[in-house]
Parts: sequence; structure tokens; C-alpha cells
Amino acid sequence: MNESGSRGTRAPASGGAGREAAGPAGVVGIGLAAVLTFALAQGSWQWFATFIGVTLLAVILAFQGRPAWTPGVRTAYMRNLVAYALVVGLCVAIALAPMLQRWAWLFPMPGTRNGCPAMGRYEALLTEAALADLAGRDGAALAYAQANQSGKAVADCLAATTTLWLPLYGAAAAVLVGAVAWVRDRARAGKGEARTPAG
Repeated sequence: MNESGSRGTRAPASGGAGREAAGPAGVVGIGLAAVLTFALAQGSWQWFATFIGVTLLAVILAFQGRPAWTPGVRTAYMRNLVAYALVVGLCVAIALAPMLQRWAWLFPMPGTRNGCPAMGRYEALLTEAALADLAGRDGAALAYAQANQSGKAVADCLAATTTLWLPLYGAAAAVLVGAVAWVRDRARAGKGEARTPAG
């Protein structure tokens, strides 16, 4: 009787352990997906990056299960929490990248965006010089080519500047998420210990 009862209590524990084992694997997979997104991004950050970042955030928040809170810095819980927070910060940075590129109020770093319009004007001059023969034939086509090349140059400049500062936003998000998760997990662990009977 006792042996069968002990077997009955071990089944849920193994299921929980399996979930915890799958948690770090999920963090690693989402982290690799985010890094791949960052590596494949060329030119300006487009809104598809926001969609990818939000999707990865939804996946990690829905399926990531952290181990039970345990005190100490070198515990398995702390390692899992650090990985979780860093991956969330990376996803947040990818989601924010197009917004930081386009909205100056969200990216208020002084002196970082001022040179990009000059790059656009420079590219327009290069296009005009390269297509000078077309000016007498089709001025509208030349103007369109100038505007197109100028817009790309400005977008690439803003994307490069944004990328330099993305780690700061990602690190800030990681610290915030890690702190909130640690406080919540600690509070849940305290409630669980309070409900456990002393005997």
C-alpha cells in the first residue's frame, strides 16, 4: 500500500521536472531565434522586426516555466532567471528597434541622429551626379531616384545608430524583468511555505 502510494505521488513530480527541464531549452531556442533575426536584419529596421519580437515575447511568457525560488546566487533558479531575463530583454530590443529608429521622443540620445539627414542629402547629390544624363529626358524619374536613395541612406544611418544603443534598452528591460520575476517568485515561495503544515 505504502509503495503504491509513494509511486502515485512521484508521477506529478516527474511531470513538473520535465516542464522545468523544457524551460531552459525554450529560453535557448527563443534566444537563438532573436539573435538570428538580428543577424539577418539588413538596412533599416522594419516593422516586421516588431512583430517577431512581440511573437517571441508571447511564446516565452506563455511557455517558460522557472524552477522554484531558492536563495543564493549560484543556484539553478538564478541561472534560469538570468537567461530568462536576458532573452526577454533581447526580444524587447528587437521589438523596439523600428520605433527607436523612427520616433525621436523614444530615442532621445543627443547628437546621434543629427548626421543622418546630411547623409540623405549627400546620397541625393551622388544620385544626381550619376544620372545627370537623365535630367533632360525625365526629370520626374531623376527626382524619384534621388528621393529613394536619400530615404534609404537616412534609414540606414538611423538603423546603424539605433543598433548601437539597442543593448542599453535591452539590458534595462532585462534588469526590470529579472527584478520583477525574482520578487514574484520569492513571494510565491513564501506563500507556499506558509501554507505547508509544520508537521
